[in-house]
Amino acid sequence: MNPAKRRAIYKTLQALNPDPTTELAYSTPFELLVAVVLSAQATDRSVNIATKELFKVARTPAAILTLGAERLTDHIRTIGLYRTKAANVMRLSQILIEQHGGKVPHVRESLEALPGVGRKTANVVLNTAFGEPTIAVDTHIFRVANRTNLAPGKDVEEVERRLLKFTPDEFKKNAHHWLILHGRYVCKARVPECWRCPIVQWCEFRHKTPAPAVA
Repeated sequence: MNPAKRRAIYKTLQALNPDPTTELAYSTPFELLVAVVLSAQATDRSVNIATKELFKVARTPAAILTLGAERLTDHIRTIGLYRTKAANVMRLSQILIEQHGGKVPHVRESLEALPGVGRKTANVVLNTAFGEPTIAVDTHIFRVANRTNLAPGKDVEEVERRLLKFTPDEFKKNAHHWLILHGRYVCKARVPECWRCPIVQWCEFRHKTPAPAVA
């Protein structure tokens, strides 16, 4: 894909959604960190339902530790892998207090050292909480980048590298949000809805889908 097409794609997504953000509900970097950890293999909606009540009683690392593992588990048991995630949230809360003064670090290496936090989670926190021009690649973004030919790659790390290389600087801060929302609601996994896609004219997917027949 040439630079002109990439720019047209981002300009179009920008025009439709000038100030995108995550669909996870949060009000502090710590709440975002917890929500992203909980969102692994779970929907944002299911996480928001659980954290709505959790964050009423525990919004800081200290409050999480005071809440305790058993009560934390009760709050998030509707989310997949909830026992492992509860253990990770307890441990990362302890580390934040012991090593970072109870604050979420603004450093990738420190974030990735936390239990339950990998590169994708660190990228989301750096981008969404701190405004860094990182691009976290999840399954939606991996699919969109490869299907459209925007930044094809054999794995998430290659797609991330190519997105960072090919995305114009002016779009990097919001690229993650535009692409994940596009993959979630338009360029869907099973059947992409090409007939209503705002970037279809620049997409290089060879098997574009027609509009469904009207009964």
